Amino acid sequence: MRREEMADLTAFVVVAEEQSFTRAAAKLGISQSALSQIVRRLETRLGLRLLARTTRSVAPTDAGQRLLHTLQPALEDLDASIAALSELREKPAGTIRISSVEHATEAYLWPVLKALLPDYPDLNVEIVNEYGLTDIVSERYDAGVRLGEQVAKDMIAVRIAPDMPMALVGSPAYFDANPPLDDPQDLVRHRCINLRLPTSGGLRFWPFEKDGHELKVRTEGQLVFNAIDMIVEGAIAGLGLSYQPRMIVQDHLDAGRLVQMLPDWSQALPGYHLYYPSRRQPTPAFTLLVNALRYRG
Repeated sequence: MRREEMADLTAFVVVAEEQSFTRAAAKLGISQSALSQIVRRLETRLGLRLLARTTRSVAPTDAGQRLLHTLQPALEDLDASIAALSELREKPAGTIRISSVEHATEAYLWPVLKALLPDYPDLNVEIVNEYGLTDIVSERYDAGVRLGEQVAKDMIAVRIAPDMPMALVGSPAYFDANPPLDDPQDLVRHRCINLRLPTSGGLRFWPFEKDGHELKVRTEGQLVFNAIDMIVEGAIAGLGLSYQPRMIVQDHLDAGRLVQMLPDWSQALPGYHLYYPSRRQPTPAFTLLVNALRYRG
């Protein structure tokens, strides 16, 4: 394959993944008009329409989707092979992109990175916090961090945190003004602050467990957020109850800003795991980071 043909195919993949000539051109460092000419040249050479263009969006055609599925693994393997050349360097180097959630980043990724990065100046880490279950392959992430129950079975998963006991909490003022809680089913009579799940668009059930008996409760209230910090702030303000990992609200419990209820019903969520595709060829930099994050408790 000629070098020009390889460059055209790479440009097509970026446009198809970004679904935008504007974003793809910025990512490739070329003008939109030049990128459009490259794609048209590729389509002419193949005799196929690869991208369906409208004034608002760009999406692969059936032929383009088939080509994309063929090219993505090949380009990823090529990237990994090039990155593996860092073995020849004195210290691991390269860029690692991770899809995470804010709590995992703050509690587990950041403490490790803060200690690790000063010793490896050529190691770059990009973390994107998002609550949706991102497809790390199509979004070109090297790894993701989610709770153990959320990791797909075809991924390699490395535990980076212990299981997390949950805590049902509310402000003292809220409990002074509302009926007591005897069991989780009483939550249907209370205002609860919920987390919106971006992937499904639904609200997460609140899971409870006591003496082997599991119970999931659908809760309602005036407030729904897509970030945990605001849910906790709402609970402190007395606007409803929150059900969070205890470590997130521990300082507020210690200070008396929040009160825990039904502690004997609180379930422990499976801890965070770092996960990545099983066919991924780990680079020295990636292996270094995985070993640094690995939970050894």
